[in-house]
Amino acid sequence: MSGCPKLVLASGSPRRLSLLNQAGIEPDALRPVDIDETPTKGELPRACANRLARAKADAALRALQLDDELRGSFILAADTVVAVGRRILPKADLVDEASQCLRLLSGRNHRVYTAVCLVTPKENFRQRLVETRVRFKRLTEEDIRAYVGSGEWRGKAGGYAVQGIAGSFVVKLVGSYTNVVGLPLNESIALLGGEEFPIRAGWLNAG
Repeated sequence: MSGCPKLVLASGSPRRLSLLNQAGIEPDALRPVDIDETPTKGELPRACANRLARAKADAALRALQLDDELRGSFILAADTVVAVGRRILPKADLVDEASQCLRLLSGRNHRVYTAVCLVTPKENFRQRLVETRVRFKRLTEEDIRAYVGSGEWRGKAGGYAVQGIAGSFVVKLVGSYTNVVGLPLNESIALLGGEEFPIRAGWLNAG
């Protein structure tokens, strides 16, 4: 591979793209992959996030091997899991799912895990798992109804988006904020930099 190495984000998440852009990195392509994200029976949250991030990276690598333009790119994949204890909360798509998630999170601590998997041009895999602890205020039924009505929760792990209205629910957050949004920036950039991806190349024009 000649010239500046290419980077493919194996995600269609606008939040992950925005976070990379915030760090001065513009992926050359977005290649979201479609995998079954259902946790296996008895699977713990950390293991689930790690497995799914690796599965997304594997699927993206297989797809890019058929793409002459992008073959040999760096591939960045991630998966975020929200959990209360050992219980993994769904990526809410239905009103009832979102309402149940919010009632469970109300007034309690929960953990957000994001696994990041980087595939290098030589097809080596590098992976990190980041954990953040979050505590929500006690939510009233009015809070829950109004938030569900906003639609902001759709497709979000745990039924909320911390970078939006639900940020006002957070009483305490210990760890990486960007991890809760969906991509822990410090760890992701460290993975890329450790494999000699030019992480600072876009900084001059960032302003």
